Amino acid sequence: MASTLAFRHVVLDLDGTLVDTKDDLAAAVNVALGALGLPPQDPRTLLGYVGNGARVLLERALGAAHGDRIDAGLDVFMPWYRAHLLDHAVVYAGLRAALERLAAEGAVFSVLTNKPADMSAKILAGLDLEALCPRLIAGDTLPVRKPDPAGLVQLVVAAGVPPTATLMVGDSAVDVATGRNAAIATCAVLWGFNGAAVRGAGADAEIATPAELVALCRDGLR
Repeated sequence: MASTLAFRHVVLDLDGTLVDTKDDLAAAVNVALGALGLPPQDPRTLLGYVGNGARVLLERALGAAHGDRIDAGLDVFMPWYRAHLLDHAVVYAGLRAALERLAAEGAVFSVLTNKPADMSAKILAGLDLEALCPRLIAGDTLPVRKPDPAGLVQLVVAAGVPPTATLMVGDSAVDVATGRNAAIATCAVLWGFNGAAVRGAGADAEIATPAELVALCRDGLR
């Protein structure tokens, strides 16, 4: 029986959308800062820096006064985070059940992230999400990354679902811009790293709970 869902292909951002990785990311930044002789920062502040990859995250955490130390920070951040990225990472509450419910109704899922591919795949495997989200394009998969639309377009082709039945879901303005650049409908989640700040990003829909994602995929935009 053919699916009756309005959106049959859901492309999910990883950090802050599908998986709560904030504690491990913040810890990795503070380990790097400590190695450089700098004081730790409030994890809530660091979350506002996430969304454009590790280099930008460290650049923002270091600030202009220490901008020349980004490479040194990355030399600490990357191996430490790679070894600890599953210490506290969890799928957001209720989201796995929501995706499984949609999958039973014919939906398919992909992941589009600016995180490196090896880290992203490790998180998906470690949280038993590989089967549910079999398509992954990461920050180093292509020569470009979000908000460039190339990765999203490639995922649409790979899923075999029309663009009009695809929904880009994320917690940041970067995700919304990616969907817009690909002429794909966008959904901003309010449970992620950016919280209510994503409201101003111009998404086609905003949701506060995974149950609302199910309703949106069933009914479409209104």
